[in-house]
Amino acid sequence: MKKKFPAFWVFIILGFFSTGILLSIVNPTKAAETMGVKIMEKELLGKFLADSQGLSLYSFSKDDKNASNCIEGCAVNWPPFYIAPSAVIEGCESSDFTSITRPDGRQQTAYKGMPLYYFKNDKYPGDTFGHGIGDVWFLVVP
Repeated sequence: MKKKFPAFWVFIILGFFSTGILLSIVNPTKAAETMGVKIMEKELLGKFLADSQGLSLYSFSKDDKNASNCIEGCAVNWPPFYIAPSAVIEGCESSDFTSITRPDGRQQTAYKGMPLYYFKNDKYPGDTFGHGIGDVWFLVVP
């Protein structure tokens, strides 16, 4: 007679693996914490900052140093960029990056004091559709 693997252990093992999978899906900020900044380059635009996935980073000329003025509806189109202070910075001085507290209480990364943003219409690495919009949104030049 063969010994059967107790159903109890099957549920424990399945629960262990499914919990890990669910946590990785439910907690996307874990991946964002390791995300860094790198320099990209595009013909006609030159060098600019991007996140580790290659998504372009922008500055808003109406921001003040160490303070974001892009709030509420503006932040829907221009989501704030944030990385953990320990994230990898490629090709730039890590001391040029700081964190600020936005009016809504969330953290945002700043480069040389200027808050950094994504543009909602940039979907793929190297997209730069936000550059020059309204003469107030610009790619961040290292």
